[in-house]
Amino acid sequence: MHEIRKFEERALQLFEKDQLRGSVHLYIGEEAIAATVCSLLRDSDYITSTHRGHGHCIAKGAELAPALAELMGKSTGYCQGRGGSMHIADVTKGNLGANAIVGAGVPIATGGALAAKLRGSDQVSVTFFGDGASNEGVVHEAMNLASVWKLPVIFICENNEFGISTPVKQSTSVKDISVRSIAYDMPGYTVDGNDIFAIDEVISKAIERAKDGQGPTFIECKTYRWLGHWTGDPQIYRTKEEVAAWKEKCPIKRLENYLLENKISTEEELREIEMDVLVAVDEAEKFALESPEPDPSKALEYVYFEN
Repeated sequence: MHEIRKFEERALQLFEKDQLRGSVHLYIGEEAIAATVCSLLRDSDYITSTHRGHGHCIAKGAELAPALAELMGKSTGYCQGRGGSMHIADVTKGNLGANAIVGAGVPIATGGALAAKLRGSDQVSVTFFGDGASNEGVVHEAMNLASVWKLPVIFICENNEFGISTPVKQSTSVKDISVRSIAYDMPGYTVDGNDIFAIDEVISKAIERAKDGQGPTFIECKTYRWLGHWTGDPQIYRTKEEVAAWKEKCPIKRLENYLLENKISTEEELREIEMDVLVAVDEAEKFALESPEPDPSKALEYVYFEN
């Protein structure tokens, strides 16, 4: 969670210095979801992500240096600068990619689950999407098909209260989005998305269900993004008091308090973790800044395939 938090904070700083260009959608405040879910997955298991996908990529095992280089459009990035912030991927770790199109990662993960089933493997496919995407037709089509074919896919809705600037209560007909799972005859759970133990309990069940051939699960994690939809968002649709109240529910601080209260870790150990992460982020920034720009003569590589 510290890696995700510090990485995102550094990405924001670089954006503000005009060293990282384009739209950047940050995951700050939601770290518990990606960190907990991906800690239970193997490299062979698949994930798909959203335009707010840096956290998922890091949690699935991406190294910070090529991840930051990708955000900066450098040739040393995971996609050689072609993907940028909203299309980062690392297939060696099972990350089939973030996606700027709302809900578009959901059918891709469902396809990954179908491939796993046809191969007879025990791979699991997980797709992260937001509350706004939960209203997209393609999401419901994917959930229906996944249930019909009993595919090993887990649908994780990161409900961060807003679809861009629209409050979820103004766009969604139900209080708990997970109840929509009933229509597709799959288990549905709504959990506190800032509580790693609550997430761990339901994702563990979902993974075992998927491996056993019982089909998909829908998990709604209620959380909150601390910053705007993107780095230039004026955030006139919510109050400073609301943001401050959610920051009091910080998932990192919440876990640290648990570790201290139960004498699992000391304050010194926790700060050492944080400092180690800061060093790693500094090294990633240096690597990204010093990395070369892509060669323009290679712009058409990977665009066409000739057999």
